[in-house]
Amino acid sequence: MGVAIRRAGEGDREAVTRLLDDAFQNDPVSIWVFPDAEDRRRTHPLLMGAFLGIVLEEGYVDVTEDGSACALWLPVPAEAHEEGEDEDGDGAANVREAVDPDNERIEQIGQLTAQVHPVGTAHEYLWMIGVAPERQNEGLGTALIQHVLDRCDREHQGAYLEASNARSRALYERLGFTFMGRTVELPDGPTMWPMWRDPVTRT
Repeated sequence: MGVAIRRAGEGDREAVTRLLDDAFQNDPVSIWVFPDAEDRRRTHPLLMGAFLGIVLEEGYVDVTEDGSACALWLPVPAEAHEEGEDEDGDGAANVREAVDPDNERIEQIGQLTAQVHPVGTAHEYLWMIGVAPERQNEGLGTALIQHVLDRCDREHQGAYLEASNARSRALYERLGFTFMGRTVELPDGPTMWPMWRDPVTRT
């Protein structure tokens, strides 16, 4: 039986923010951004809400029908992120100001990932994918990603993401993503792996 997937809207904002918070509280990158556990419990939901707001405005969010998993996607046109532009960096500064002005790591991670983002090719950017902790290892994340990858294949379009841990990297490799060769090294923190997937021609 397949996984039922629908497009999230404004009415889903609170539930999806809560889902993202639960899914990423113990993620290596989230821990790096908010090293203090109490501060993370308090401020991390605000960061997830800010990310969700950007994607609801500029991209789209897919959720499983039961609300246990979600994927945040941004369509990136070929002309975006040209060399010399710092659109993502500026966005990161705005998020930092809105969420936690004293936390430079919020802005830093946006600047570092912007530096490695592929340019010159239209693609779908998987910004985040979250699965409720008690529902992990059920194939929900795979179903959400494959839902968009099937469309990418039909439309002959690439897909891009940054894996935030070795486990997720292995999942993305099984879905056809390959490491682009240049990691994002967070200062005194974890490694992120930029990954690209070319569309698959199906016969």
